[in-house]
Amino acid sequence: MTSGMRKGLTSYGDKDFSLFLRKAFIKGMGYSDDALDRPIVGITNTYSDFNPCHGNVPQLIEAVKRGVMLAGAMPMVFPTISIHESFAYPTSMFLRNLMAMDTEEMMRALPVDSVVVIGGCDKTTPAQVMGAVSADRPTIVLPVGPMLVGHFKGEVLGACTDCRRLWGEYRGGRMSGEDIEVANERLVPSVGTCGVMGTASTIACMMEAMGMTLPGAATIPAPHADRVRIAEATGKRAAELTKGGIKPSEILTKDAFHNAIVMLQAIGGSTNGVVHLSAIAGRTQTQLTLEEFDEIGRKTPVLVDLKPSGDHYMEHFHYAGGVPRLMQELKDLLKLDAKHVMGGTLGDAIKVFEDVPGQTVIKPRNAPLKKEGGMAILRGNLAPRGAVIKQAAASPKLMQHEGRAVVFESVEDMTKRIDDPALDVTEDDVIVMRNAGPIGAPGMPEAGYIPIPKKIAQKGIKDMVRMSDARMSGTAFGTIVLHISPESAVGGPLALVRNGDRIRLDVANRSVELLVDDAELEKRKRDWKAPPVPDDAQRGYAKLYREHVQQADEGCDFDFLAAVRK
Repeated sequence: MTSGMRKGLTSYGDKDFSLFLRKAFIKGMGYSDDALDRPIVGITNTYSDFNPCHGNVPQLIEAVKRGVMLAGAMPMVFPTISIHESFAYPTSMFLRNLMAMDTEEMMRALPVDSVVVIGGCDKTTPAQVMGAVSADRPTIVLPVGPMLVGHFKGEVLGACTDCRRLWGEYRGGRMSGEDIEVANERLVPSVGTCGVMGTASTIACMMEAMGMTLPGAATIPAPHADRVRIAEATGKRAAELTKGGIKPSEILTKDAFHNAIVMLQAIGGSTNGVVHLSAIAGRTQTQLTLEEFDEIGRKTPVLVDLKPSGDHYMEHFHYAGGVPRLMQELKDLLKLDAKHVMGGTLGDAIKVFEDVPGQTVIKPRNAPLKKEGGMAILRGNLAPRGAVIKQAAASPKLMQHEGRAVVFESVEDMTKRIDDPALDVTEDDVIVMRNAGPIGAPGMPEAGYIPIPKKIAQKGIKDMVRMSDARMSGTAFGTIVLHISPESAVGGPLALVRNGDRIRLDVANRSVELLVDDAELEKRKRDWKAPPVPDDAQRGYAKLYREHVQQADEGCDFDFLAAVRK
């Protein structure tokens, strides 16, 4: 089997000449024959001036390179696109599949024997793993790590749950303009991903549970020296993987996905974890259904006391022992024989853990934060293919609720009218927003965290039932039904809801129902017309996206990238 510089030679019709030419050019950068004769570890570079979450990537790259060279292999850094949640227009989710394609094709094109994928911000790690499992080169994930906490007026702060909470206070007139500006400078005190159990940390924890990272890699804060040390150790292990190491297809089995779902539920993780895990599974031979998330969630308690479901931050989770310590509480729910990138099994990998006396962040099984997992899957005539609610971050009194629909046609319509004093809305209503799904928005934006109408917020109301085919940030909270599938832009039932219709939410019974009779719904469906295709979706990536993106229950991957199952 070929390796290193002899791997994947450019096609010139003469293999010896291809190798001769490749070595001639790379020697222009000063490499010796000794270096070029070694196996190659590729290292992804996702750094960008627009990506503060990945601000420590240059330092991590140097540490990975050091680990690779200490183990006798040759590190080679290559770039992929860099996506940041707050800077990607129209939404980072729109670009996730492009990053997955970029990662996959670079892995295929370059002469790498193993790869370290460095990522963190919400869509980057899922994109990298989607690409890695399709390319199926030995791969190890290195998260960038969460940011440190900030402080404001004696209060501990962390992006981005507190971003949303403080903005809600400001919108409700309970926080001054001067204070919100000062808080704005305190919410993100360092590089790294959000300091709460948002999507980035959710994915990192799931990757650790799936056996794709070194033990402990999910929670180390981005600025800590331990983050640099684990990067070096990751490089060392990646060098070992160049010698016929385990591939993603061998790790990402049914048992690995089971463990990821247990982790997702136990940490009160982001609803985005459902979409991304479904997309990763779609690249494998494992079929994953929404029912599996719900079945595992009913048996798995929330044990991690972190915002937005609890009170603490990722920094505190790390000090409490992190994922290895949490998995000690979950052993009976995990598939401990699942394979691990370290070699051996998950059970082997978590034998070493820190048991921190007196810590209160990781709850024991006999005193959970919540008796059931962080999220539930809903079905009903409003969501025939499913919807998701983060029950751990919802208001208990609204988990069973019937109210009048107040409908917004799009994100733009909601933005324009939500604070109109003339809006006909009460706190008991159900706010509905449509045309915010994978195709309708496009890109299924994190607009599902619909703000409380200003006139309601000013009364001190902090939660209402809200529903959409959009997503929501993992840092957000509230009684919010998301990912309604099929979406309204393709004629899903959400497209048929009218102002004044009654909607019933019953989380205990996992149902979401539009209380309109079937005959009336059939009449509305006959009268429904699909939204026109926007001008900017007539060409390029936007056209590709619109024509091939799957629905939320399938992970919003492109249909032509899904695995051909045997």
